[in-house]
Amino acid sequence: MKTILAYGDSLTYGANPRPDGLRHAYENRWPTVLEQGLGGNVRVIAEGLGGRTTAFDDGSALSDRNGARILPVLLDTHKPLDIVIIMLGSNDLKPAIHGRAITASYGIRKLMQVVRGHFVQPGDLMPKLLIVSPPHLVETKHPEMGLHFGGEAAIAESKAMAGYARTRAAEYGAEFYDAADVAHADPLDGVHLDPANTRAIGTGLIPLVKSMLGL
Repeated sequence: MKTILAYGDSLTYGANPRPDGLRHAYENRWPTVLEQGLGGNVRVIAEGLGGRTTAFDDGSALSDRNGARILPVLLDTHKPLDIVIIMLGSNDLKPAIHGRAITASYGIRKLMQVVRGHFVQPGDLMPKLLIVSPPHLVETKHPEMGLHFGGEAAIAESKAMAGYARTRAAEYGAEFYDAADVAHADPLDGVHLDPANTRAIGTGLIPLVKSMLGL
């Protein structure tokens, strides 16, 4: 059986945009939908952490949200891997992190370097890379989330993310997918997705992942 690591943030975890909402049901998370769409021939391991950045520290968190620092542990935990899917960058747009899409794309580049530099021992399988640009941020009346993510400036940066991420993916021969083509954030908090939009990412990825795996 082939194995995919889905590495992301709260959108991969399945966070609910409702302030009092529970985590989305397992069957409504995009890695689950992707796995089901691959016909039982592939295991998709979801590693989503709320607040995770590409490669930058968040001193306000109890857990380590620096994606580049944690990734090597997870690569060793779940190897051998056939594909590593990376969907990160939204949290980089917080003013407290750095707030720029281009800088987030440099973090994505660092993550690809981590993967490529990790599997160097004899017999190691080098996984393919798939970079997924996250859905855009949207306007919200939530009393804190809009400010937390930087308001209109962050929305504009989120719309620039795909262009930079596509460029970084091409630099390393990685496949690219723009989740904003199929999924839209919920205005309840302007960041997270309802179940239908979360599922849409998994559904949208199925043809590309099948092609990458030769299925």
